[in-house]
Amino acid sequence: MKTIRVFFIGVLVAWFVTGCSSLSFSNIKTKEELELTSEQKLYEAAQSSIRSGNYTVGIDRLEAIETHFPFGQYAEQAQLELIYANYMKSDFEAATVAASRFIELHPKHPRADYAYYMRGLASYEKNRGFFDRFLGSPQASRDVTAAKQAFIEFNELLEKYPNSLYAKDAKARMLHLRNIIAEHELMIAQFYLNHDTWVAAANRAAGIVENFPSSSSVPEALAIVVEANYKLGLDKPANDALRVLALNFPSYDGFNNEGRLVLRDAIKNRDRSLANIMSFGLLDRPAVPPPLEIHIPESPRTAEALDDER
Repeated sequence: MKTIRVFFIGVLVAWFVTGCSSLSFSNIKTKEELELTSEQKLYEAAQSSIRSGNYTVGIDRLEAIETHFPFGQYAEQAQLELIYANYMKSDFEAATVAASRFIELHPKHPRADYAYYMRGLASYEKNRGFFDRFLGSPQASRDVTAAKQAFIEFNELLEKYPNSLYAKDAKARMLHLRNIIAEHELMIAQFYLNHDTWVAAANRAAGIVENFPSSSSVPEALAIVVEANYKLGLDKPANDALRVLALNFPSYDGFNNEGRLVLRDAIKNRDRSLANIMSFGLLDRPAVPPPLEIHIPESPRTAEALDDER
């Protein structure tokens, strides 16, 4: 009688664990088979929830696999899918944590590149924020800490897995991030320039040229380097930057018709029409040359040229 009661309780527990399924327990001979079937059912349920867009329930079920079957057949796959499910739920912090955890636990996993990619993607989305995603507000005016982190993480993916399926997209996003970070640095340099903090403006702008040479902010950064050094009385670095600007960006809109660089300070203090003011300087630009201009210095003749003249 005691044996029958124990057997009945065992069957009841097994029935509860498998979620009251219609599985026939007469076909399960070992505890291992029972655990495998339970894990599989849980994984399939998680997959079903994720496919239907119920990410919260899917996450709960994936976490249950990690908790109850940490060394099971679906444990590693569940960890990978936790990254995806949290990302789709827009819980980018949780997605980042899940990706970092997977990389730490399984650095040699054949799908580790996916974890690296998703970690960068989660940081990328954290940088954008709600208003950026749905309203398109300018990202450069916001804190770019997450953008810098995403750039680092995408770069790590490319260094470790240059031939990854996700490498092309990571490169494209890095280019976008590079421009956002450079624009943010440019805004800071312009702030310093507008407040006559010449040294800080020159250093910040020079950092853009050095660290983000392919970004769209480089021409304006070079112009700031020129003006800030000019204001400091440092003619050589001002002329060096001016030469680089003229040679690489001859159509930069800071040059007037004579090819001279018009300083921001000069434009700011000139008489401007209402149309020019309302269009932020794009329309009806004053035709009279401003009082402050910098001439592009002539390149010094080389020793070889002097020898030829002799």
